Amino acid sequence: MPPFNPIYTAIVIVALVGAVLGLCAFLTLTERKLSAWMQDRVGPNRVGPGGLLQPMADGGKFFLKEEVIPDHVDKLFYVLAPAVAVGTALLALAVVPFGSTTPPPNPVAITAPAAGEPTPVATFEQRQAEYRSHFSFVVNPGMDIGVLYLFAVGSLAVYGGVLAGWSANNKYSLIGAMRASAQIISYEIPLGMSVLGVFLIVGSLNPEKIIDWQTASGPYWLLLFQPLALFLFMTSSYAEASRLPFDLPEAEQELVGGYHTEYSALKLGLMLLSEYVHLIAGSFMLAVLFLGGWSLFGLESVSGDPVVTAVLRLVILCGKMFALCIFAQLIRWTIPRFRFDQLMNIAWKVLLPLALLNLICVMVVKQMGWPLVVLTATSGVLVVGAGLFSVWTAGSVTNPKRKVVKLPAGIPAGVTYAS
Repeated sequence: MPPFNPIYTAIVIVALVGAVLGLCAFLTLTERKLSAWMQDRVGPNRVGPGGLLQPMADGGKFFLKEEVIPDHVDKLFYVLAPAVAVGTALLALAVVPFGSTTPPPNPVAITAPAAGEPTPVATFEQRQAEYRSHFSFVVNPGMDIGVLYLFAVGSLAVYGGVLAGWSANNKYSLIGAMRASAQIISYEIPLGMSVLGVFLIVGSLNPEKIIDWQTASGPYWLLLFQPLALFLFMTSSYAEASRLPFDLPEAEQELVGGYHTEYSALKLGLMLLSEYVHLIAGSFMLAVLFLGGWSLFGLESVSGDPVVTAVLRLVILCGKMFALCIFAQLIRWTIPRFRFDQLMNIAWKVLLPLALLNLICVMVVKQMGWPLVVLTATSGVLVVGAGLFSVWTAGSVTNPKRKVVKLPAGIPAGVTYAS
């Protein structure tokens, strides 16, 4: 662990938080522009050239609107919920690499040194000093359980939605909060299990070491060996961030606004902001875990100048993150929203079994010493097998596998019947 430098840390935190909040503002613009393009509309085009100043107008609206707190809410938790939602989302960025990184040194075995050789402690101290000499684009570099910390902090986001829905004393808000808690708890399991294969391959939970493994001998991005894990992680992260088609906690057609129905002005802005911060953090981790981090087929090393190299790596990693955010926004208008029972079925009956089978395949390949390219084939086999199994068990519209019970005559329209 490098020594704590309050000045450097404060500079990195201010720069990172400012950049993330600014990016969140303009992601709202890209989302509205992409939505308009996909639906053959115009989109924002009045405020600034091409509508570029629209996020500033939206932010000003949130700041200037009247703060309305209904009389029937629990004021303490009502005010606390937006702070919890945004705070937990920003805390997750503490271990996310957003630029050039250097992996921390591995522990050294304590053995008796040969004549004339330095002691293991001296060797480790030398490696630590070399590691400290490099500036890493991480708020808290060298954390060996960085990904575990990210999952732990990300799971706290459920408290923002639960507190908002419960304190609002509104049935729509409460239903949205219950949906949010069930959804996040359910999708955390496949989210964590999807990356266990990555940890087994790399041998570390440190994001900096995961990037180093993908760039040291290749580059061999883990996308090549774990495409199924990438799909599982991406799907689960979208569900964690309540992105469409997983926005059941705030479905406007069903729950008015879901858990933030009673919120307005800046508090509503903070609730919406937390979702974009979750999307940014998830996109960063997707790029780090599966897409090689700051590497791009040698482009990051075209210059011998360390400053230019650091800037190139920063641009490459942030570019991958932004491309993944745009992809998530395209998904919004590509797949319709699921029903809540379908949402739970996807988590427990599809993603979880696939993640477990993928983990077993990684364990077998590592134990047998087979080449990692075998995992690419097993991912394809698992996807095809899951598709065939789902078709076989579901049947067809004309010949369904499930038992169909005919309703008895005389039941009025709109009345349900259970046999």
